[in-house]
Amino acid sequence: MSLSNNIVYFLIKIIINIIINILNLSIPSTITKINSHLLHEKEIELFIKRDDLIHEIISGNKWRKLKYNFKEASNKGLSTILSFGGAYSNHLHALSYACNKMGFDSVGVVRGDEPNILNSTLSDCKKNKMKLIFLDRLTYRKQKYHNQLLNDFRKKNGDFYLIPEGGNNIYGVRGCQEIVEEISFDFDYFCCSVGTGCTSSGIIKSLNNKCQFIGFAPFPKVTEQKNNILKYCSPASYNNWKILPDKYFGGYSKINSNLIKFIGQFKFAHSIQLDFIYMGKLFFNLFNLIQKDYFKKKSRIVVLHSGGLQGINGFNLSK
Repeated sequence: MSLSNNIVYFLIKIIINIIINILNLSIPSTITKINSHLLHEKEIELFIKRDDLIHEIISGNKWRKLKYNFKEASNKGLSTILSFGGAYSNHLHALSYACNKMGFDSVGVVRGDEPNILNSTLSDCKKNKMKLIFLDRLTYRKQKYHNQLLNDFRKKNGDFYLIPEGGNNIYGVRGCQEIVEEISFDFDYFCCSVGTGCTSSGIIKSLNNKCQFIGFAPFPKVTEQKNNILKYCSPASYNNWKILPDKYFGGYSKINSNLIKFIGQFKFAHSIQLDFIYMGKLFFNLFNLIQKDYFKKKSRIVVLHSGGLQGINGFNLSK
C-alpha cells in the first residue's frame, strides 16, 4: 500500500470519529412509556425504545447496524461501501447519507427496474452521491448474478467493502446487541419488527434467554427470517424467541385504510409517528394480541422503534 493511500485511510478513520460527534447521535436512545385505556384495562406496561430519535436521517436500527461495519471498512483500508436493498430501503437511505458525511463512496444495488422518476428514497440516495445499480427482481433473487455483478464492479472500480442487504452480518448483529444493554429496568417481553433478522439476532443474543423476544414480520411467511436468525442464535443456546407473520395486510409493502387510520390515531394519542411498512404493522398486531389477552397481566413490554420514517414521504402518507 502506497504512502498516499495510507494517508487517505488514516484520514478516513479520523473523519469517522469526528462525524460521529458532529452528527450528535442521541445514544443511548430514550425510552417512552405510553398509556391507553386498553393497556390500563389489561394491566400491561408498554415502553418504546426510541431509536427513531437517534438521528433525523440515520435513525432507528440503521446506525446500530452500520457502526461496526464502518469501523471494519476503515480497518481494511477500503473507501467504497456497496450494499443491496429495495426501492424504499431505509438501509440504503441511511447508508448513502452516512457515507457521504464520512467521506466514503457508496454504491447501492437496487431490487427492481430503474424507474423513470426516482422515489424520494432513491432521490435522496442520489443526492448523497450514491451510485445506483438496478437489477430486475428475478435477477436480484439469484445469488450467482450478485457474485457476477460484484466481480465485474471490482474489476472496473477496484476493491470495496460489502455490507449485505439490511446490514445483516456479524457487525450489524454486534451493533444491535447494544440496544438491550441500554435498558436499565427489568421487563418480560421485547418486541421489534423483523426485516432481514439482523436486529432481532442482536437483541436475542443480548437478552440471553432472560425474557421472551417476539419479532413482528410484515410478511405472511417468515421462513427466511427465521433461518437468518438461526445463523446467529442456535436453538441450543437461545430458546426465548418467536417470529410472528403478518395476518392483516397481505405483504411487505401492502397497506389498507385500517392501517392508515391506526397510524393516525396512534400519532394523535401518543405523539409518535409510525411508518406503514414496519412499525405501524408491529403496533397494529401488538395491540390485537393485547386485546386478545396474549400477554399475562402485570407484563412489562418493551418495543423497539426502529425508525424507517423517511419512507413515508415516498407514499405520501405522512399526514
